[in-house]
Parts: sequence; C-alpha cells; structure tokens
Amino acid sequence: MSEGPPPGFGGEGTGTGSTGAGRADGDASAHGPVSRAGWALVLALLAVPMAVIPAAGDLTVVSLWGFLSAAAPGSGAAVGGYPVWDYFLDQSRSFAALPASIRAWPLAIGFHVLAASSAASGVVVGREDRRVTGGLLVLAATASLWVSVGLATRFGVGITAGPFAVLPVGAVATLAVAAVAYGGDLRAIVTR
Repeated sequence: MSEGPPPGFGGEGTGTGSTGAGRADGDASAHGPVSRAGWALVLALLAVPMAVIPAAGDLTVVSLWGFLSAAAPGSGAAVGGYPVWDYFLDQSRSFAALPASIRAWPLAIGFHVLAASSAASGVVVGREDRRVTGGLLVLAATASLWVSVGLATRFGVGITAGPFAVLPVGAVATLAVAAVAYGGDLRAIVTR
C-alpha cells in the first residue's frame, strides 16, 4: 500500500512512483522567493563582467562576450570594444598555444549558456534539474575565475600593481547566485 512520492517530487496522482530528483514538476515554492527567481538571476549573469581591470584611471571590462575599455576622463580617448570572437579569430597562434586562462574563456561562456538554458527550461517547459543548473554555475564561476587569475598575472598583480589590479566580479557573482538560489540543491548532492 504505497501513498506515492512526497509532494514536489513528481508523479503526484499518477501512481508512477517517479522520484523526480530534479523537481521536474517545476515546484520551486519550497526553495523560497530567491529560488523561484533563480532563472532570472542566472540569465542576468550573462551580462555580468568576468573581470574589471581599473588600471591608471582607465577601466577595462572583460565580459563573456569581449572587452570594453574606457579611458580616463580628459585623456581624449573614447570607449572601445573588442568582441571575443574577433579576439580568437584574429589570433596568429593556434588555440592550443594560447595561455590556459584564455583557453578557459570559451568554457566560461559555455557553462554560463548551459546554466542559463537549464534555468530557462524550468520556466519555459517546467523541466529543470536544479542540481545540474547549480553545478553548471559552479563550473562557470571556476572558469571565470581562471580567466581573471590569468589576466591578473599578465597585469602584474602583486607589490607593483596592488592586490586589486583585476577584480573577479563574474566569479563572485556566479558563486553568489549558485549559493543563494541553488545552494540547497547542491548540498543535497553532497549529503546523500
């Protein structure tokens, strides 16, 4: 005499006994308002820069999609941009010859896009495995941090440039979203 799966685990009233570990029925109410808006936070991460480099009054923003630089006021230079695809297509070196931190850039893009797709699928079709989305966010943060650390080594972080030569904004923001919106789901992976 089985009562079926507990609420929020799929298969209610169907007698299928589906465990629905990914909460396929779209019920995020048990996770609070932040988790219900988690998909919007994940999508917003696509616009958050991976790194910000404030150097000598100039500002360079390294996003998933390219570089944006603004010169210090009064220097006569304007704002300029350089898309990531141009960066990789203009390289004279092969992809394998690029520094490891630059090769991590497409990984960061891929993990962010996959996490956004996973989160959006929860809203659009009601099917999201929140553990997958959270895991992809952790991988995206790791790849973004790797890019930032690589930039920091090229910009001379240390005694001459100071500890804040490159700010890893994207990695911090991505980990924050993973912890706040998907933390419970990620902890459930470890505690099982």
